[in-house]
Amino acid sequence: MKKRFSFLVTMVALLVFLAACGSGSESSGTADGGEEEYVLQAGHSLPDDHPYHLGFLEMAKNVEERTDGRVKIEVFPYSEIGAERELTEGLTLGTVDLAMSSTAPVTNFVPELEVLDVPFIFNDRESAVEVLNGEIGDELFAAMEEKGIIGLSWGENGYRHITNSVRPVEKPEDLEGLKIRVQENEIHLAAFEELGAQPTPMAWTEALTALQQNTVEAQENPAIVADQYKLYESNQKYMTLTGHVYSVAVYMMSKQTYDELPEDLREIVLEEGQKIGEMQRDMIVEMEQESLKTLEEQGVEIIEDVDTAPFQEAVRPTYEMVEHQDLLNKILDAQKQ
Repeated sequence: MKKRFSFLVTMVALLVFLAACGSGSESSGTADGGEEEYVLQAGHSLPDDHPYHLGFLEMAKNVEERTDGRVKIEVFPYSEIGAERELTEGLTLGTVDLAMSSTAPVTNFVPELEVLDVPFIFNDRESAVEVLNGEIGDELFAAMEEKGIIGLSWGENGYRHITNSVRPVEKPEDLEGLKIRVQENEIHLAAFEELGAQPTPMAWTEALTALQQNTVEAQENPAIVADQYKLYESNQKYMTLTGHVYSVAVYMMSKQTYDELPEDLREIVLEEGQKIGEMQRDMIVEMEQESLKTLEEQGVEIIEDVDTAPFQEAVRPTYEMVEHQDLLNKILDAQKQ
C-alpha cells in the first residue's frame, strides 16, 4: 500500500484523476488512537442516483461507522475511474479496490460468468435471485476469486430491453438490419446477429456518442439506464420490453485489497458488502416502473405486449456457444418445476 501524509487527505477531491491511476487501497495516516486508516476507491459506470451508487454509499457509511473511521470508501460514478471492463481489470491488478458491474464485461476475466448473460436463461427475477444466492452463485464466486476478485453480493441492473430510433420492434423481423450497440460480450453479439440486427460492441461511454450521432440506431439496456441517460434525447423513440436478459450485476472487491487490510477491518468490509446486493435489487424494482413512466412522458413509445417466444427461439443457438455447458444446464435444471 502506498502511504500518504495525513494532510493530503483534504486534497483528495483535487487529485481524483491521479489517485484513480495509482494504486488502489491506500493508507491515509493514523487515527487518534495510533491505528492506521485506509481509503478505498469504489467505481461503477452509472449515474450517482443509480442503485449501484446508492448501494455503495450505504456500504461506505456502515463500514466507516463500524471501523470507527479507520476505513473510508470513496465512490466514483460515471466511469470516472474506468469503464466496467477497466474496473474489473483493476480489481485483478489491485489498482481498484471495489467495483460494481453487470456481469457481461466481467466475463472477459472470469469466463464462467458467461452463463448469466445467455438470453432468457431465467424464468423470472425470483428464480434468478434464488439461483445466485445458492450453490451456483457460490461456485461462480469461487471462480472469480481464482482471478483475484472477491464477489461480495449479487445485485442487478434490471431487465434489458431494446430501444431504437427507426421503428417499433414487435417481432424479431423488425430488428433486421438495425445497427445496435451491445456490450463487449460474445454471447450478446451473437444473439443479436441471430435476430438479424447489426450489433456493434462498445463501452457505454462510447455508445452515448454513437447514439447521438446516429452511428448506431439502437441499444439494449434496462429502463433505468434509458431514463437516467435521457436516451430520448439521443434519438431513441421506441422501447420494446423484450426482457431478453436479466442483467445480473455484482459488487466486487480486489483480493489484493482484501489481503492488505488488517483482518478485523477486512471482515467488516466483507460483511457490509454482502448486505448491499439485496438492498440494491429492491431499489431497482422500485425505480424500474418510475423510469418507464418517465420515458413515456418524454415521448418514447413503449411496446409492452411482446410475444417473447419468437425472440427466445431465434437466440437459442447461442446456448451452444457457452463453454461451461454443465453450469448452464445446472441453472436451467434448478428452475424446473
